[in-house]
Amino acid sequence: MLADKARERFQDLFGAPPAGVVFAPGRVNLVGEHTDYNDGFVLPMAIQKGIAFAFTPRIDDVLRVHSADVIQTRDLRLAELKHRVNVEPDRTGQRGGWFGYVAGIAWSMLGAGMPLRGADIALTGNLPMGGGLSSSAALEIGDARVLSAVAQTEWDPKAIALIAQRAEREFAGVACGIMDQLVVAAAHEDCALMIDCRSLETRDVPLPPQMSVLILDSGVRRDLASSAYNDRRASCERAADAIRVRHPEVIALRDADLTMLDEVQSAISGEDHRRARHVILENPRPAAMSEALTTGNLTRAGQVMKDSHASLRDLYDVSTPELDLLVDVAASVPGCHGARLTGAGFGGCVVAIADVGANDAVIASVANEYKARYGNEAPAIVSRPSAGARVVR
Repeated sequence: MLADKARERFQDLFGAPPAGVVFAPGRVNLVGEHTDYNDGFVLPMAIQKGIAFAFTPRIDDVLRVHSADVIQTRDLRLAELKHRVNVEPDRTGQRGGWFGYVAGIAWSMLGAGMPLRGADIALTGNLPMGGGLSSSAALEIGDARVLSAVAQTEWDPKAIALIAQRAEREFAGVACGIMDQLVVAAAHEDCALMIDCRSLETRDVPLPPQMSVLILDSGVRRDLASSAYNDRRASCERAADAIRVRHPEVIALRDADLTMLDEVQSAISGEDHRRARHVILENPRPAAMSEALTTGNLTRAGQVMKDSHASLRDLYDVSTPELDLLVDVAASVPGCHGARLTGAGFGGCVVAIADVGANDAVIASVANEYKARYGNEAPAIVSRPSAGARVVR
């Protein structure tokens, strides 16, 4: 239906049917939060909601993009962008807002020496913007999939994920890890994706058929680039730098243990110590949850999620009262095995795992409690794992 909506919008705008449609999913992270930019491990999955891009190649080098969600059309000349691939992104005049991600991926692809050509694109999505389901990565990777199709270049998910990461770091100004871009580009249907964020090695983790993944939206929005996200990353880097003085083999917190961290406690702030402690404790959780899911041990998988949320709340300081309420209520419903905040935090969504037959009870309990406490709805998404960005017919 989303692809049909994009086709219809394209037809209305450009007076002809599109040559093709790309779908790029959002993602939810099951466990492994704030470990990706510490060279650690994560276990995300692509979801069935995302962004659809209807497109047709142009004969010139103009990239003209319409967003049906904000009802805005923007354009740029690729030749002008190509001349500025080594220039501070602000000077391109394209940074900021939704189009900054579109321009940023083109800028980064050109910087990697990829051939591009112009295109008309109409896009529309059904992800909650600012909900922590990586609408930005869906926008970047979906646009890259379109540009690759238009230029008839080979689709290399890992290479594109790195190109998109550069776009987000240097163009959008968010010091992100690789998780979001890689899972949106490389996920497979019915599987979560275990990612080693240092080597970029991936492994499919099939989800048990009796398990549902529920995404509960707090409605609290945050602007990642202006939030405390970059501050958390700086804390981790300071802690790793302090540990490296005693242990030169430590490249990032992925390489450290709690004993190493405690050795430098007097050399770093209490805040940096707590945040680093979260990362070191969180890093083994994706492997533990992968094993639990593979064996169908949902009780164990749920406990891993509960431990993760407590650490994010108490050590990393990225939860909110709204997120805590969603986690507590969902996890208290019979048939729900565990819940945690997902994404960077500071708002956004909670992810829960439950028996398929418990979906309605979890959703109803959460909706009632959240409405009573905050007077707002807490929309729910139930999703199976989706494949990554792809051309759809």
